[in-house]
Amino acid sequence: MRVRRYRWASSGLAAMGVACLWLGHPEAARADPRAEVRGDLSADLRTRLVQAIGETDDPPGNRFEARRRARAAMESAEAVLRSEGYYQSILEDIVEGEETPVAIVSVQPGARFALAPATIQWVAPEPETEVIQTAQADIGLTPGDPGRAAEVVAAEGRIIASLTREGYPDAATRPRRVVVDHAAMTVQPTFNISSGALVRLDGVRVQTRGPTNPDWVANLAPWSPGQRYDPELVGELERRLLETGVYDGVAVALTGPDQTTADGNRPIVVTLTDRPRKILEAGATFSTADGSGVEGLWTWYNRFGRADTLRFQARIANIDSRIGADLSLPHWRAPGQTLALSAAVVNEDTDAYIRTAGVLSADLRQRLGKTSWYSYGVGLDFGRYNESRFDPLTQLPVSLDRDLAIFTGRASAYIDQSNDPLNPTNGWRLTVNIQPTAVAGEDTILFLRSEAQATTYRSLDSRARTVLAGRIRLGSIIGGNELSVPSDRLFYSGGGGSVRGYQYQGVGPRLPDNTPRGGISLFEVSAEVRRDLGKNFGAVAFVDAGAIGFDETPDFSNLRYSVGIGGRYNLSFGPIRADIAIPLDKRDGDASFQVYVSIGQAF
Repeated sequence: MRVRRYRWASSGLAAMGVACLWLGHPEAARADPRAEVRGDLSADLRTRLVQAIGETDDPPGNRFEARRRARAAMESAEAVLRSEGYYQSILEDIVEGEETPVAIVSVQPGARFALAPATIQWVAPEPETEVIQTAQADIGLTPGDPGRAAEVVAAEGRIIASLTREGYPDAATRPRRVVVDHAAMTVQPTFNISSGALVRLDGVRVQTRGPTNPDWVANLAPWSPGQRYDPELVGELERRLLETGVYDGVAVALTGPDQTTADGNRPIVVTLTDRPRKILEAGATFSTADGSGVEGLWTWYNRFGRADTLRFQARIANIDSRIGADLSLPHWRAPGQTLALSAAVVNEDTDAYIRTAGVLSADLRQRLGKTSWYSYGVGLDFGRYNESRFDPLTQLPVSLDRDLAIFTGRASAYIDQSNDPLNPTNGWRLTVNIQPTAVAGEDTILFLRSEAQATTYRSLDSRARTVLAGRIRLGSIIGGNELSVPSDRLFYSGGGGSVRGYQYQGVGPRLPDNTPRGGISLFEVSAEVRRDLGKNFGAVAFVDAGAIGFDETPDFSNLRYSVGIGGRYNLSFGPIRADIAIPLDKRDGDASFQVYVSIGQAF
């Protein structure tokens, strides 16, 4: 039997790092540990010791092997105890049994040492006084707390991060000194830090084999020459370039001290790797609810050398066929602002109307933060409308065949306070659209179409395995009526993005020939319970409801409901979902159920 008593002073934390490598071992516990742990220990400390000692597939074959395992386990336990602040522990390696020997580590942890006030020793030159005070405050160690090694190491990292934020990106650590005082039972760290010189930013140097204009990139920099270095500013430039979607790779880095300019500033180097500039894509969709079709896309990236995207589209489908082009100009005249131009000829063939029209639009979108935005713009539609409508005066269906020109002001906003774009588990989102519209041609009318949708997510456990999700959508048209507003501007409900279980435009009153009757107001609500089943799979139960009204305020008297269940297969970028929904208010023409397959959650 070997007994170890630990009562020495230490000038470092070298042994503590061994334990840090063991903590949080990913393998699941087996039946046989390498050595049994004995002693009066807290549950948490015992768990850490067992994890550090590890597991074995086979018991020791003899006492010599058991002794070797016990001594190795004692070494591992020693590292854990010291890293947790136990510097007066007593450990014994024990072997019991003759024919079936058992390796044992007996642990008496002793008293836990506490942290004494930490200090920073600056290696010349020292940073500014205010920066020293900030770094001292950011240490984050509270005297009297347990003297854990992991906390000391993390505090050193916080000092470097604090200096970097304050304009000292060359800050580096020197060997720290940690004094373990056995008389006072304290652990006192002294951090030796070299801050380096204060760095001020210069312009941008662009390295790329593509056509990107370096002056355009330089104008995206969110700093002025001579401004103090801030990693958030450098990170923002990287985000601005990445969000264009044009580059396979973006690297933004500060140059070395040897490249300091005559003014004392340091440039930023931007390295851009272009994605293939021309891409031809083809696809097909099949849906019993929303129609099927084939589509071709030809995309030209960076045509004008400013991370632009020019896309030509041709689609032949049951409901929405079109041919057109879109041009996206990111960071147009201001960082974070995208100009989107679009022109197309469309043919929409729905149960409620047929529209053949030319469509033009121009929108400006301004990013707010990382995922939120607002936009404003104009649109012009001109074409032929063939509509099956309902005359509220005569209470009879009517057919309208008219040529219309529709000018629309467009304003929208999207606020995303959720924690994931495709699979949120906490937070909320809000979308608002407002469209003042003027109609000319065979009919003249002015109206305001507004719509809003809010979603919320709440996890019921710390691992977010069970999540409650809710959605509400409201819409209203002011200044128009059911007969005068063009059919494509009325509200409809039903389908995969609204009330599942009903076909496209299948919620709401219908004409005698079963044609969907668009409305002046809209109300939809959904609730889901999402549950993870293991690592990759999940299940969902949901209920949807919706109603179409013919007044400016939503009508709740004709609500239609559906229920359903679904499965999820979680990939690295988000879930693939498959839902089956059953309408509870089935009418003639409604299917008994609908199936939806898509990427991402329903909302």
